[in-house]
Amino acid sequence: MKRMILTILMSAFLLGGCTSGDASSAVEEKKAPKDLKASIDLNLKPNEAGKIMVLMYHNIGSEEGEWTRTPENFIKDLNVLYEKGYRPISLQDYVAGNITTDQGFTPVVITFDDGNKNNFEYLENKDISPVSAVGLLEEFHRTHKDFPLEATFFINGRIPFKQSGLEREKLEYIIDSGMDIGNHTRDHMNLKGATGEEIQEQIGAQAQYLESLLGEKAYEVNTLALPFGARPKDEPLNGFLSSGSFNGTDYENIAVLNVGWHPGKSPYSTEFNPASIPRVRASETKVDNVGLYNYLDYFDKNPGERFISDGVVEIVTVPEEKKESLSLSGDRELYIYNQK
Repeated sequence: MKRMILTILMSAFLLGGCTSGDASSAVEEKKAPKDLKASIDLNLKPNEAGKIMVLMYHNIGSEEGEWTRTPENFIKDLNVLYEKGYRPISLQDYVAGNITTDQGFTPVVITFDDGNKNNFEYLENKDISPVSAVGLLEEFHRTHKDFPLEATFFINGRIPFKQSGLEREKLEYIIDSGMDIGNHTRDHMNLKGATGEEIQEQIGAQAQYLESLLGEKAYEVNTLALPFGARPKDEPLNGFLSSGSFNGTDYENIAVLNVGWHPGKSPYSTEFNPASIPRVRASETKVDNVGLYNYLDYFDKNPGERFISDGVVEIVTVPEEKKESLSLSGDRELYIYNQK
């Protein structure tokens, strides 16, 4: 169902999007039922023009480092997010603008790069390691039912999660659990100096391989996290990050993720670009004042910059002063209110 909704909504974004100048005409085409609008609590100050953090993790390990969170610190991150009113959504739903977050709360996207063993490990008894990323996310969700089990794992190489013989089983488990698999290129290649052919091979070959492991699931690997955050220096080649072909098979990425360094735009913003989505370093080591806790503090001090959901997918609710920043497709109604 999530993938069906995504396909419909992405078609609206890519083919039927309108500018802020003609948003009102699109709104007139479809009005949300009055009872839906009445269900929105304006006292919660919904602001669906606000920013959304896409968090970038890599490893879960015993020693804290620039690219590693200890299990204790990862759980601390989840607790702080929970207490401050952030709730995970899938990357695919973020891109599609399918924001199902409860009203008054802020969506956040959780991502892990590389697909290392510490992200998802089976123990000898086939239990999931409780100190792996998947184990920790599942346990937190079990004890916090209103904190959805949503995360995207970007995989490079031929052994997802680095336990040989368990490749298919692990990928299927991720998908069956409602989480997602993304593309991190075949060889974790720095694409800065790559040719068009090399880019398409790195992305296309990896997408085909991962999808072959998920054949029975008919799962499409259509999101890409750039290794090292590097984009081709030859600007025209950047188009191959979003779409291309390898060995006669086309690929299309609905989202291309960078390494840093700030929260993403609202998916309804005129400035939202799914082909270049920034991420926030989910760490406290060498984050150069642009890490998770820096932005949590920023949103605490600047609540008007934070995305606050209205809880209604069909309606995009914004304060009066934010209306000009939006670009809506015809299947959503714009609801403007005055905060004063």
